[in-house]
Amino acid sequence: MRQTLFKTQAEIEKAFLVGVDSKASADSWSIDSSLEELSYLAKTAGAEVVGRLAQKLERPSPTYYVGKGKLEELIKLRENCPYNVVIFNDELSPRQQRNLEETLEVKVIDRTALILDIFARRAHTREGQLQVELAQHQYLLPRLAGQWSHLERLGGGIGTRGPGESQLETDRRLIRKRIDRLQTQIEAVRRHRALYRQKRRKSRIPVVALVGYTNAGKSTVLNILSQADVLVEDKLFSTLDPVTRRLALPNGQQFLLTDTVGFIHKLPPPIVAAFRATLEELTEADLLLHIVDITHHDAAEQFQTVEEILADLNLTGKPQITALNKMDLVVKAPKDLAAVALTMPAKPPDDTMVAISALKGWGLDKLLDRIAAYLSQNLEPQ
Repeated sequence: MRQTLFKTQAEIEKAFLVGVDSKASADSWSIDSSLEELSYLAKTAGAEVVGRLAQKLERPSPTYYVGKGKLEELIKLRENCPYNVVIFNDELSPRQQRNLEETLEVKVIDRTALILDIFARRAHTREGQLQVELAQHQYLLPRLAGQWSHLERLGGGIGTRGPGESQLETDRRLIRKRIDRLQTQIEAVRRHRALYRQKRRKSRIPVVALVGYTNAGKSTVLNILSQADVLVEDKLFSTLDPVTRRLALPNGQQFLLTDTVGFIHKLPPPIVAAFRATLEELTEADLLLHIVDITHHDAAEQFQTVEEILADLNLTGKPQITALNKMDLVVKAPKDLAAVALTMPAKPPDDTMVAISALKGWGLDKLLDRIAAYLSQNLEPQ
């Protein structure tokens, strides 16, 4: 008897990317760089990017995000470029998403939903999973009406009154209850972290927190300095869950090195809100160690994005050392580090900047010396 085999592995989604170059936006990123990063995000989520489309507008259309002409072009492109999901470079309003799904007749997601999907894949600890789930529910709540758009398309009248609305209200009530429960659980995590930080302060062990753009090399720095064995991948958000390790400086002083979630351009507000308990580690840190991928063509924009997010978290005045990472891709030998012209348009003062290669171990002695100098000058000895 001949056996029939069925595929159990989900087919790779073919994604088409769409972005608006808004004249009204104060964003310093070019639309090409922004869409390139969106492509990287889509690939990290497991999709195959088959095309991209950009449009210059004063501001995104409130109805379809893009203009009607560009929308028609997107529909025609499907004939020669078969896609089954369209990813938009900004957060869509519920109205925009509903209109786009009805017109394109394929799955429509926005940048926020894409990042939330990646976060859901990357969160391994209970704390991380709680925070991601909270962000997902807060994102979903205002978009529930779209789940019942099949009733709206009947045009009203007989058969459309009552059930849809009551089901929608039921769903909203369930999600609100789940949000309340998640917030209560995360608040418990926050209180636990606060007690831990209070105990840590009493021990007088200083804290250095790693910050930086996602994929800048924070986890590699943590691994090489502490042998932490944290996952390192050439993917965005390869690690989400915070890791803290105790280290000893060359002068014998001990300190705690903490890695937190990497930042990204257009980081969704729900993520910042949901990860408040984790990001409070930055508030309590004595020193921030900002890791920058100096080889990235948008290094200056990435640096500025991190600084803007830190400002949003009221951390502008926090002492900071900037480590320009991946110098092994710029120079051939560690002795050349000092001779390299570090030409970042938004670079920090030279006395707070160190050139390193976390992968090769270059410049790390100087980095530790900078950390030791700051801690000895500004903090009481342990």
